[in-house]
Amino acid sequence: MTTPTTRSARGRVLGARALNRATLARQLLLDHADLPVLDAVAHLCGLQAQEPQEPFVGLWSRVRGFGPAALSDLLVGRSVVRVHLMRRTVHLVSAADALAWRARHDGMLRQRVAATYRAELAGVDLDELAAAGRAVLADGEPRTSAELTRAVAGRWPGAGRRALGEMLVSALVPVVQLPPRGVWRVKAGVRVVPLSSWLGREIDPPAPGGSDPAGEALVRRYLAAFGPAATADLRAWCGLAGLPAAVSAIRPELVSFRDERGRELLDLPDAPRPDPDTPAPVRFLPAFDNAILGYHDRGRIIDDAHRGLSVAGERVVLVDGRVGATWTVETGTGPVIVRVVPLRRFTRADRAAVAEQGAALASFLSGGESHRVRITASPR
Repeated sequence: MTTPTTRSARGRVLGARALNRATLARQLLLDHADLPVLDAVAHLCGLQAQEPQEPFVGLWSRVRGFGPAALSDLLVGRSVVRVHLMRRTVHLVSAADALAWRARHDGMLRQRVAATYRAELAGVDLDELAAAGRAVLADGEPRTSAELTRAVAGRWPGAGRRALGEMLVSALVPVVQLPPRGVWRVKAGVRVVPLSSWLGREIDPPAPGGSDPAGEALVRRYLAAFGPAATADLRAWCGLAGLPAAVSAIRPELVSFRDERGRELLDLPDAPRPDPDTPAPVRFLPAFDNAILGYHDRGRIIDDAHRGLSVAGERVVLVDGRVGATWTVETGTGPVIVRVVPLRRFTRADRAAVAEQGAALASFLSGGESHRVRITASPR
């Protein structure tokens, strides 16, 4: 069945600038959000967090008045957790989402790790490995990947130890990375315990009878935070191949557009799609931010010439809503300095706005002790 809303939107073309402004609005980058930090994390469907300190900058750029203690407290208080989830990467997500989504990602996680370590895991029965890993972790004691691997490796002497550890902690056994890893300004290694024991209840099991409420919820949540988007974008974000049925099930709820290449874009009918001429403020994004990585077609926010930056761990600056520079932090023995390297020519207004926001970031990173920012010359 096709709803009137879907019929009225179908065929409407959304240009790159319209998609850009919609992305910024959904990603809380068009204006700082007046949201509790936990609500912001949930709205964003989590933040990619393999670099433990990066989510703090991501939230500082999005949440009005964000203070790092708010996120650290949520992590220590078990309201947010660090888990392997979308794309087999470490994400910082709400506890509720970790419990609701982990089982839905199980097959993808297994498949991706097994493909990476096919030779090293030859002859290893993954179900037996999972059972062995769960037995070791059943006492609730935190363990490193190396400790967990040593405890089970004797049963598979021919397998690669790194492969066994990766398969256990990022795929076979739902675990959480414990604080202090991920706490503001703390360096700590990875120690894991079962997700269910850390949060006090079992993860949600797969739905019976072939239904997929978790997949349908993922589609809705993705569109709320990233739409309008194509199904290829959805797959690129979560890494799940088996969502066409979920998309089909909720399609009557959605509106449909086209991009300039003719791809169908799906969206929630009442989600914000700002005027393409809406001003976009300068925003500093952390490494691996999902505002860029959450799409197959990243042209709405980053030029093709710079696409490689998004997977190389470069921190970027949005200027007029698009990636216009990279940034790093200089510390050494002196004050914190935010260093910005433009990727294109800045206008005088661009340079002033980047300098202002860079100084604010330096203050955030230094606890108010520095407001220093250096912007190198624009490329000719």
